[in-house]
Amino acid sequence: MRVAIVNDLPIAMEILKRTLALAPEHVVAWVAVDGRQALTLCRTDTPDVILMDLIMPVLDGVESTRLIMRECPCAVLVVTATVEGNAALVFEAMGHGALDAVCTPTLADDGSIAGASELLAKLDLLSKLLGKRGAEPAPLPTQTMSPVSRPAPALVALGCSTGGPMALGEILGGLPEDFPAPLVVVQHVDSRFVQGLAEWLGGHTRLTVRLAQSGDQPRAGEVLLAGGDQHLIMEKDLTLGYSSHPLDTPYRPSVDVFLSSLAHSGYPRSVAAILTGMGRDGARGLLELRRKGWRTLAQDEGTCVVYGMPKAAVELDAVDEILGLDSIAPALVRHFHQQRLARL
Repeated sequence: MRVAIVNDLPIAMEILKRTLALAPEHVVAWVAVDGRQALTLCRTDTPDVILMDLIMPVLDGVESTRLIMRECPCAVLVVTATVEGNAALVFEAMGHGALDAVCTPTLADDGSIAGASELLAKLDLLSKLLGKRGAEPAPLPTQTMSPVSRPAPALVALGCSTGGPMALGEILGGLPEDFPAPLVVVQHVDSRFVQGLAEWLGGHTRLTVRLAQSGDQPRAGEVLLAGGDQHLIMEKDLTLGYSSHPLDTPYRPSVDVFLSSLAHSGYPRSVAAILTGMGRDGARGLLELRRKGWRTLAQDEGTCVVYGMPKAAVELDAVDEILGLDSIAPALVRHFHQQRLARL
């Protein structure tokens, strides 16, 4: 892939060049020392991927990511000295379209590059997602429905990727404290800072946001966020769990895997939505849920940072209704209000 580097520190720039030189399939397209220069270069020579630092003079990584995704969109990987230490900025950048984040490699005492393998692994994943290599998505796991052993509340399942944090923040912020359904979220995010994402989202809503744990049964008032390097699934006893299968999926956790597990678990018909994101993850799982009688939603193109995942779901005829981002929370509130009235 053609990779651009945006970093104002000469030592970091040199280490990133050396890291890319370890993988001959990657070439340096250009380098920039601040976000403004990166935007100028990207307008005339858009690379496959930009390695974007966060804290820079003139124009920082968050704002330059926003402008690049608006004017000359391409894949952006945040590369910063400490992902955990800059978590809030990372989620802002992801909200504007950055795909993932990784710590900047450093020189070890023996002259090797510490963290090089992690960065190259991220680039390898992005290469697959961008269609530079890789094959068809892995088949979804199949499960046999079993009798429901205990009542479970209707829930809202949300799947998203590129631009997801901002979209989630707006949706969760639009839900009242007494919202009657639990929410389960699968956001493509590195396992090392998914806890930070939960805390960040918690600052945008009156609901409780936490990482989903094996054995959890979704409860009203909670937002459960998929965490770790495994797939979140709904077990046959209607509790949440984690699975390493399928192994060959571009994303871990996968939206498709979770939605498919919902469809095959016998969980009561509820609501599922696909939000902004690159790729096709979630479309097949959403179709399975629609065929089971679930209400299925997709974010519209005009409010998506990347209209990939919702578009794939729409093309697959997996969507009941396409909504702008500011309409999703009110639609969820209306849906459950109508459900409550129907039971009276």
